[in-house]
Amino acid sequence: MNTIPVGIKRVATLCILRHQNDFLLLKRLKEPNKDTYTPVGGKIDPFENPLEAAIRETFEETGIEVQSMKFCGMLTETSPTKYNWISYVYIAEIDYIEPPICNEGTLKWISFEDLLHVPTPKTDWYIYKYILENKPFALSADYDEDLNLISMNEEFENIQLPEVK
Repeated sequence: MNTIPVGIKRVATLCILRHQNDFLLLKRLKEPNKDTYTPVGGKIDPFENPLEAAIRETFEETGIEVQSMKFCGMLTETSPTKYNWISYVYIAEIDYIEPPICNEGTLKWISFEDLLHVPTPKTDWYIYKYILENKPFALSADYDEDLNLISMNEEFENIQLPEVK
């Protein structure tokens, strides 16, 4: 049996569900990012492309069938631990619905203005900001061994982003 060495990047999708300036986010029940609000998403299965994975993960976690999603950018996360990811980020515009039941956590509509006031991974606020500005992104996040965010860079513009408080 082949084992994947610690530190090899795992590949996933983040699926942002938006209605105007509100995002349908998942308050996660388990790690990574337990008790924070994140987009739905998950690992890409073997022989699956990122868009197929985004559509599948959205349906599995919300029951919402989206016909299309727009590719927005990528987030690469690097740490000296097992937490190393490359995430393809997609967005789907959806109608406002009552948040469905989800076995991964609690789904809730959160406005962009409130994102800084609810627990979210520090990387995600940048993603929402770029999406609302309709700008593509290639974000790179570096963490220490305790998974504290050390730095965040936007690779297209080659700039280090300021820390979100």
